[in-house]
Amino acid sequence: MTRTALQIAKFARLLPRAVLILMVLAAPVLAVPQLRADNGSTIEAPAARKGGVGFVLLVSLQRG
Repeated sequence: MTRTALQIAKFARLLPRAVLILMVLAAPVLAVPQLRADNGSTIEAPAARKGGVGFVLLVSLQRG
């Protein structure tokens, strides 16, 4: 084999490893914008109604 063919063969052997390493390193960086864009999965509790009926009842029952 010629020198050029040996270099091409060496490069072809290293290419899958290089691609795998780049994918592992790039996956978290590429996943962050997708996670931030998904706002539909947030579950919030309904807002509590503000009524002072419980406190008024408690005070009036203690007086009686």
